[in-house]
Amino acid sequence: MASAATIPIIDISADGADRAQVAKELVDAAVEYGFVYIRNASRDITPEQIDDVFNVSKILFASPLEDKQRCQIKKNNQGWAGVHTETLDPKTQRVGDFKEGFNFGTFDDEGKATQPIPPSIEPHQAQLAAFRRACHDLCRKLLLLFGVGLGVDPPDFFTAAHDPGLPSGSILRLLYYPAPDGSDAAAPVSRQDGDVRAGAHSDYGSVTLLFRLRGQAGLEILEPGTGAWAPVPVTPPGTENDPAPPILVNIGDLLSYWTQGLLRSTVHRVAFSGGPSSSSSVVPGESSDAPRYSVAYFCHPAEDTPLAPVPSRRVAERRPESAATAAAAVMTAREHLAARLRATYLQMYAHGAAGESA
Repeated sequence: MASAATIPIIDISADGADRAQVAKELVDAAVEYGFVYIRNASRDITPEQIDDVFNVSKILFASPLEDKQRCQIKKNNQGWAGVHTETLDPKTQRVGDFKEGFNFGTFDDEGKATQPIPPSIEPHQAQLAAFRRACHDLCRKLLLLFGVGLGVDPPDFFTAAHDPGLPSGSILRLLYYPAPDGSDAAAPVSRQDGDVRAGAHSDYGSVTLLFRLRGQAGLEILEPGTGAWAPVPVTPPGTENDPAPPILVNIGDLLSYWTQGLLRSTVHRVAFSGGPSSSSSVVPGESSDAPRYSVAYFCHPAEDTPLAPVPSRRVAERRPESAATAAAAVMTAREHLAARLRATYLQMYAHGAAGESA
């Protein structure tokens, strides 16, 4: 049986904490693991807000199929994707992911969605808007700490690039994984050995915030040190009595690219317990026998942000090419996202569907 993944737990909101030390710990975790648990972030996102967004998620995915189909995902990466619509690891998957997803882009100043949504969640738009805003604010707080930890000049380089008032690829995504026993009509293809709930992939953007429910297993990372799949507990040791499970944060491809690969974008997936494709290990107190819900916020910089290597001596020391060559290779955040979508989801993207998952 595989042991649980080794991922540091950091409290970024502790009273009297040394910001420089917290920033160093965050960068060290991002360099070595690509993942980190953020504990006691309730000053930024409250347990009540997290409960509310999961309740809205359950309402959304219980909506009539025809209501969700009217909100089909588009090339702007917003909308609903049904079970088996996405195949995150097409090289190894027999069939598409066993999940549904709904991607939310921006909300207007009145808290209204700027895209089609099912009627069932129209009364909850303000909650989703507030949650999305809180997620982006927390991401900018983390990105400031990354700037401090990397010695970026100026330290707010990342936060300025993630101005919430500018267009970006940032997405709030609600996810639903039907029960694996086939009892859910939402899954039209029966599960077989070797199938996964969401294929192996890395995320596209700067940082991802992942919210999960206690007791719901499935997430695994490909551990950098061992090359083996390891389950990621929802509630790691020492956090069992916290008001909510710690928020799981991971580095995306864009931030890894932006830092010349210094910060690690780690491959992960959502697996069924048991079977040859699984780690054959479930964290005590967790199960993958029931439906699974998760909520992810994928944070991206403003679309026009140039992804030249960040102004950090530590990053510059990793630069594998001359400054002139690096400058010639610079792309924008918009171009990076488009390339990542097309390279990973060529067939689906051609039909207007694309996504990430956790």
